[in-house]
Amino acid sequence: MFTLANRKSGFARGALGLALLLMASAAPAHEHSRCAVDDRDREVCLYNAAQRIATLSPGATELTYAAGAGDQVVAVVSYSDYPPEAKQVASVGSHTRIDLEKLVGLAPDIVIGWVTGNPAEQLETLEALGMPVFYIEPRDVEGVASAIERLARLAGTETAGQAVADNFRNTMNALEERYRDREPVPTFYQVWDEPLMSVNDQHLIGQVVEICGGENVFGEQARLVPRIDDEAVLAANPEAIVAGGMGEENRHWLTHWEQYPNLTAVAEDNLFFVPPSLIQRPTPRLMEGTQILCEKLDIARQKRERS
Repeated sequence: MFTLANRKSGFARGALGLALLLMASAAPAHEHSRCAVDDRDREVCLYNAAQRIATLSPGATELTYAAGAGDQVVAVVSYSDYPPEAKQVASVGSHTRIDLEKLVGLAPDIVIGWVTGNPAEQLETLEALGMPVFYIEPRDVEGVASAIERLARLAGTETAGQAVADNFRNTMNALEERYRDREPVPTFYQVWDEPLMSVNDQHLIGQVVEICGGENVFGEQARLVPRIDDEAVLAANPEAIVAGGMGEENRHWLTHWEQYPNLTAVAEDNLFFVPPSLIQRPTPRLMEGTQILCEKLDIARQKRERS
């Protein structure tokens, strides 16, 4: 009798056989030639540059393309919408639930996972099938540049990846040099609305606020993404409120604060929106998001000077 357990067992054996066959046919008889340390401090090695790459989060997809390896991406997950070419790549589910059978059928040379975003048991299954898994999750500016360099190393696209990483570092350093000594602007960055959430100074967005000369009013919170309430925002009385969130239009998040006319950010009309994809994904587009945020905080400074 064919049962679900038999089906799963048959799938695992078949997938394992396929993975081993692919590895045997691809691996030459010499030592690993391409190694990189992932964001879980694991050294991952390949015999040859990866020609078939699966990326299991939108951020991983964008970083792999940034590393010059877009043509080698054979599998993505939902919401992998940048660059536009990624929308044409086969989807293997969401970052929280991967279609393992479909993924294995696409025979990737390496899987790019997200440290806190993918189901651990599913990635462990892929590793048990013999598929190399490289975990990334940049937590700071240098981490973004480093991720691009390491992905390029594994994909054999070092020249293209290095150029992007260098440009990212140089641009972010230039923005910091330009804005860091300007008058601080007490800033509340709203990362979500229900429940109301912000970021602390250790979060990448908190670091961007600092680059722009902002003073994160919830920077000292213990949690990376603290939950707060309206009363906490009123008590902090930020001079600027910046909204982000999912999707590219969340301006209604800003209109919520207009019910508090005595809040400095409302009184000064310093309610700003930055497209989330430019500031909430740790990718090279963070350069654009940082520039926008810096310009918004400069608007707040200019109003202060005129009053």
